[in-house]
Order: sequence, then structure tokens, then C-alpha cells
Amino acid sequence: MGDRAASLVLERLRAVEWDGDWDGDWDDVLAHVMSRRLLMREYLRRAGMWAQAYSAETVWPFFDVVEYADPEFSLSPEVAAQLQEYLGRIIVTNAVKRTGTGAVRLAEFRARHPDALPDLPDLYEPLLLFYERGGAFRQDNAGFLDLTGVQVPPGTLAGRVAGPPLSSLDPDLLDAVDAEGRITYYTAADRQGPLLRRRVVRGVPYSEGFGRDSLRWEPTGALLPVSPEKVTAAELGMVWLDEMEAATLIWTAMADAKRWL
Repeated sequence: MGDRAASLVLERLRAVEWDGDWDGDWDDVLAHVMSRRLLMREYLRRAGMWAQAYSAETVWPFFDVVEYADPEFSLSPEVAAQLQEYLGRIIVTNAVKRTGTGAVRLAEFRARHPDALPDLPDLYEPLLLFYERGGAFRQDNAGFLDLTGVQVPPGTLAGRVAGPPLSSLDPDLLDAVDAEGRITYYTAADRQGPLLRRRVVRGVPYSEGFGRDSLRWEPTGALLPVSPEKVTAAELGMVWLDEMEAATLIWTAMADAKRWL
């Protein structure tokens, strides 16, 4: 049973088109920039929680948590051999290989010892989805994470743990946040209005609102601030929203709609 769970995660990794063997359309990778950034932020948050649970703060954020949950644990021989063979032929960073290994090992460990783990959200699922939506990440000498199309500072463990969670990993939500261009989210100052976004594509601005009935972005005539500065937004009766907060509003609308299906 445990090796079956691990094999399923390994199959997901095998299906990823990593940078080194990518032969598809880069536009497709760049189309997932926004959701990949949210997924990485959520992974960093969860990794902080798991690191705290096992006193592994010094190895945060990209680590194999099973090494700390049970240092004596070993994968079933067949899965271990398959994983080693696969990791030996893909061109990715050590951090990617380490977390891929952790995801496979945690799946088998959880299946074998379901009561041995803390009551925390799944550690590696956001990162697996991140890989599936566009491949690997890199880390530069300054520590910034290059997600292909956008850079994200890793921040601090405490800061990430204290940050807002991603409300859902549902593919519909991830698709809804993906769009071309530079995106800024707003809503009415009283937070009672619709979710709005200003999207700039090659210098051309677009104002769009998320329809609670249609569950998609639609053009709107709203005049949105050019920048998220508080004074500018306040002049138009709006407030800037962090992308995590915007994702929560989108998911709330989607969840409400799904309850009526």
C-alpha cells in the first residue's frame, strides 16, 4: 500500500516537463506564472510549519521532511531504485531533486504510518502542482527564486508562516488567477464590491471584474488605479488586495457556486 502511494507521486514527477527536456511552447509555461507564484508562496508557508514541527528550521525551505520525521525510514527497494534512476537523468537543481524525493518518501511514510504525522496541510502538494504547471525553479546568488517569468524572494520562515494561506489548490482557482500581463487586484474601499483587476499587457491596460455568476473575468468600465499606492487607490474609493486575498475571494465565489450544483 505504501509503495503504491509513492509510485503515484513518482508518476506525477515523471510527467513533468522540466526545463532541461522542454520542447513545448514557452507561452504555455508563462501563462501559468501567476498560479505558480501562489503555489510557491503556499509551499513556503507550509514548509515553515513542517520545519517548526520537526525543529528543522535550519534546512527550510527545500528539504526532505521524512529525514526529520523518521531518520531510519527507507523507501521500498523497487520505488527507491526507480526514483534514483529518474533523478539521475533529469537536469534540475538539487533543491528540486530534494523536494521531489521528499514528496515520494512522505507519500509512502504517510501510507505506512498514518498516525505518525502532525495535523498539518500536505507539505509537497503545492510544489507538485507548481512543477506540473511549468517545470522547475532556480535560485540565484541573492537567494531569489526564479519561477520562470517572475522572481520571488524566499522571505523568512517566520514571515512565511504568518502569511495568508492559499484558500484552495483547486485547478479551477489556479486557472482563474492565470492571465497574461502585470496584474494588480482591487476592490471597493468598504470591501463590499466586486473583485477587480488591472492587467497591463505590453503597455496596454485592461480593467476586468470577476463575475460571481459567470465565474470568469469580464471587461469592466471601472477606472482602476495605475499603481497600488494607498493614496492613489483611496482617491478612487478602492483598496489594493494581495494576490492571496484576491484568490480567496475568487474561491469563495466558486465554492458558493459549486454548492448549488
